[in-house]
Amino acid sequence: MMYYPDVPALEPDELELLCHEYLEHNATLDPHLADQMGVKRGLRNLDGTGVLAGITNVSNVIGYDKKEDGTIVPIPGRLVYRGIDIDTLAAEADAHDRFMFEEVIWLLLFGSLPTQEQYAKFRKLLEHHRELPQGFADDMILNSPSPNLMNKMARSVLAMYSYDEHAEDNSLPNILRQSINLIAELPTMMVNAYQIKRRVYDRSSMYFHLPTEGQSTAEHILSTYRADQKFTHEEARLLDLCLLVHADHGGGNCSTFTCRVLSSSGTDTYAAISSAIGALKGPKHGGANLKVMHQLDYILENVEDPSNDDEVREFLRKILRKERGDGSGLIYGMGHAVYTMSDPRAQILKTHAKSLAYKKGYDEEYELLCSIERLAPQVFAEEKHGPKKVCANVDLFSGLIYRMLGISEDLYTPLFAIARVPGWCAHRVEEVEFANRIIRPAYKYLGKPQEYVPLEKR
Repeated sequence: MMYYPDVPALEPDELELLCHEYLEHNATLDPHLADQMGVKRGLRNLDGTGVLAGITNVSNVIGYDKKEDGTIVPIPGRLVYRGIDIDTLAAEADAHDRFMFEEVIWLLLFGSLPTQEQYAKFRKLLEHHRELPQGFADDMILNSPSPNLMNKMARSVLAMYSYDEHAEDNSLPNILRQSINLIAELPTMMVNAYQIKRRVYDRSSMYFHLPTEGQSTAEHILSTYRADQKFTHEEARLLDLCLLVHADHGGGNCSTFTCRVLSSSGTDTYAAISSAIGALKGPKHGGANLKVMHQLDYILENVEDPSNDDEVREFLRKILRKERGDGSGLIYGMGHAVYTMSDPRAQILKTHAKSLAYKKGYDEEYELLCSIERLAPQVFAEEKHGPKKVCANVDLFSGLIYRMLGISEDLYTPLFAIARVPGWCAHRVEEVEFANRIIRPAYKYLGKPQEYVPLEKR
């Protein structure tokens, strides 16, 4: 479908000809050949661990111990923000029934916990920067709707360059200024993009609410997203917890590494952060939470008794064999590049989602996810016959939480981006301030020599 009818489209026969031309002259690159050459495909070692590409003080992802002989020993997973486990941060939020995301933003950006005075001032600072520049929403969002909010958010971040007279200044004070602005503004960009998407693509009414004084980021999102602006404290706390556990995940994850690669070139903040959003959009990264929910619905529709372990186990086996599901052979929400026995983010969300699930009538969905978490590792071991341990990852429960909060599927991955932008910014600062070397890995060229034939003789 063409949204711009004045632009001529390629005819099917023209596209077929172009595809044929490409396939005729480009042999498939054999992954086994790459392994033989010692190429670290996906920047992964042969044992699945990541290739060391840098050093960081921002956060650490711990999923296994490695013995001197190179053997991987599975251990319970840990995620550490600036030396503090996220379990500790989540427990603190529970103990005092308070919002934690703003404190985590400070911790990631500056490297220490804020004092009470710093915390209060920082919350006010974020609150005062939630509104977009004059005319920005009209010019950059409302007049150019997008069916996918991640693309719209990336474009909006990139467009902020035109509203910043110091956009190219990569000094520490300026990058921190830009970072705080983007962290505060991105939720507003997301909600505005969603409203115009509703009107243009869903043919539904749209509504816009101004920020309310004194709200946390989670409260601000729910207040501006919902038509009546109403939400419970429990709902806001659960969304705040989602933001907390998604805030960072080391320098090697796809979107953060993308941000660091661009930052290493000396480019501006807006280009670096918009590229990270583009990386996060992919279903193999931030888009996986939506895939989990689609697969959950599919299993509920096709399994006669979701509480029967044998029936669920066999259905998961068929998904792995590509006999059922979307044909990918993936059980979404299961498996991780680093975590082996457990993903601490998944465990936190699982624990906190249960109460709301039973209150809102999502107990069947919640219990099925718990069954998948319990049964899938066994099915993987039986079907794949490999040593790799498989555990639930953060995506297994995050999508259900968003659904319970009445949040549209359009916002599942954008919410991930809102949570992760503090981490991206922290890594960008670190890359610009301390790395000082452009990231430039190598690729092995496998093309064959060919003779140049003058155009008139072809």
